[in-house]
Amino acid sequence: MRTFMRMGTALLAASLALTGCSGGDDGNGGDGKDGPVTLTYAVWDQNQKAAMQELATDFTRTHPEITIDVQLTPWEGYWTKLKAAATGGAAPDVFWMNGPNFQLYAANKVIAPNPEPADMSVYPKPLVDLYTYEGKNFGLPKDMDTVGVWYNKKLFDAKKVPYPKDGWTWADFQATAARLTDAKAGVYGTAASLSSFQEYQYDTIAQAGGFVITPDGKRSGYDDPKTIAGLKFWTDLIAGKQSPDLKTMTDTVPLQLFEAGKIAMYWGGSWNAAEFTGNGYTKGKVDVAPLPRGEKQATVIHGVANVVGAKTEHPQQAWEFVKYLGSKPAAEILGKKGPIPAYAGTQSDWVKAHPDMNLQVFLDAVDYAVPYPVSKNTAAWNEAELTHLTKAWSGQQPVEQAATELAATMNDLLAKE
Repeated sequence: MRTFMRMGTALLAASLALTGCSGGDDGNGGDGKDGPVTLTYAVWDQNQKAAMQELATDFTRTHPEITIDVQLTPWEGYWTKLKAAATGGAAPDVFWMNGPNFQLYAANKVIAPNPEPADMSVYPKPLVDLYTYEGKNFGLPKDMDTVGVWYNKKLFDAKKVPYPKDGWTWADFQATAARLTDAKAGVYGTAASLSSFQEYQYDTIAQAGGFVITPDGKRSGYDDPKTIAGLKFWTDLIAGKQSPDLKTMTDTVPLQLFEAGKIAMYWGGSWNAAEFTGNGYTKGKVDVAPLPRGEKQATVIHGVANVVGAKTEHPQQAWEFVKYLGSKPAAEILGKKGPIPAYAGTQSDWVKAHPDMNLQVFLDAVDYAVPYPVSKNTAAWNEAELTHLTKAWSGQQPVEQAATELAATMNDLLAKE
């Protein structure tokens, strides 16, 4: 499940900025002592709704005075609906939050900081940092995802190419992609997509020793030579025809090409495990290896957090529900039916659910994972990334020029935050 966001408008920040002044509860009322309470819980993934409902039912079993209304809004409309509700001071009591949107919602007081300390050591530190703003923790991590190289064993076997191994390098990956490319059969070694930076550019930027944004969120790293090297990793694959060109990948996304046997190696997230075991072509044909090493080993980690709406009329009960969702028992339920739970030591069931694949790769990657890059208005420069880097991916501009111009645009946007 992709938990990033590459959309949004400048109006979002302005709309949410009004929320802090809107009417509604001040966050201290409505303790539910007058009777039963129903909390609204907003989620965006249909595949996880059943698991979320099971968690809601399990919570009510031990908290009979609190009922949970799980409300599903598909990803395509989730943020639009949430923005409208938040602007009117009527956000859900508890809802899913992702990294790219977090600081915007925290800064505009749409979500509430945790009212009491929680043991954050049970979650990966990059996720804890991702959902920390001005020194305060907001919500608790629910799940996590890292990135690996999914590969088609059938295509490897046909070319008598050894499967990827731990410790392989960029050079190994590039050589493997070249051996697997078969122009006559319309098969490419890999795909250098622009559709998901978490799965592609952010990983190689980190592996090259570069950075997307400084830790303080003040400056872009796109004009750094090491960052540019991380981008060139991909454009070199397109130039060498080991990857389809941008137009081809726009017409047919790399995931579909991989599931049609036209791409031998696909950089994808842990969320693809369910996708590939359920797909008629890829089932039984694919496995996964760790990302190749550049100057260093790295992958981007991301995950959803459960947060409390700042205007909820039932802050105490909402926090109790979030604490439950972030607990070990809840994580154990999630691990059997959903994505990788964030709670340490509860991921084994997720791995065991797919014994034919080396899913341990994704858990091992946590040790060298880097946080998803964000700022207060991530969506603004996400749009700039696509605008400028498309010119490099299409061959209109050299990578160095596109990246340098992107850095200047991004720095202007960051200055306005």
